[in-house]
Amino acid sequence: MAFEEKMEVIKSVEPFVEQFISEKMKNPEECWQPADFLPDFADSDFHDKIQILQKSIANVPDTVLVSLVGNMITEEALPSYQTFFNLLKGMNEERNVSSNGAWARWSRLWTAEENRHGDLLNKYLYLSGRVDMKVVEKSIQQLLHNGVDLQTDGDPYNGMIYTSFQERATKITHVNTGKLAYKSGDLALAKICNTIAGEEALHEKAYKFFMGKIFESDPNGGLAAFVAMMKKKIVMPANLLDLGQRRDNT
Repeated sequence: MAFEEKMEVIKSVEPFVEQFISEKMKNPEECWQPADFLPDFADSDFHDKIQILQKSIANVPDTVLVSLVGNMITEEALPSYQTFFNLLKGMNEERNVSSNGAWARWSRLWTAEENRHGDLLNKYLYLSGRVDMKVVEKSIQQLLHNGVDLQTDGDPYNGMIYTSFQERATKITHVNTGKLAYKSGDLALAKICNTIAGEEALHEKAYKFFMGKIFESDPNGGLAAFVAMMKKKIVMPANLLDLGQRRDNT
């Protein structure tokens, strides 16, 4: 399909993006926030709550903490993800991140929700006393410094294929980390992981819904994008974490 026709398809999907936003997405005032899951410094029993938190996470294996740190670092790279989305052809023709266009609004709603995930895990790990936060913070800065290359070539079809799979992957890793946390006796961490996984599942549903509409309008182009992305394999967002060198695809 010619570029102009592909852009027409992306334009035609906008009403369905609006539909998903109105039916499934919450306003910030209605959403949970990291503070809902964490001890409040203003409470007189704050120190007792911290001791309970640290006691709960004490038996969580180091391997699970490594997974948790990886999940958190991935979530913390949200500025790069919103940039990625708005650079996809046809998504933000105004080149205005505060645009009222459906695709631009979706990118903000999506990344605003995701941002809370990194904030919550970051604070929980900090309070746990189990990890070297300075090393973690350096890793976050390194990833943001290096950026992301999701190998979509700026093509919106490729972008929808990528996010459909990547959101599913993050959902699965949060679910599995939560299971291991629960097994180790940290019920609070398990709840946090499951809450985050629930939102990742919603985002996966969104991208599959959007891509489904593309398939309906342009089955050949949609299939070509699917084949192209499967041949490349789906790289994880943190693939440029190590000194800007790409790791093997996963």
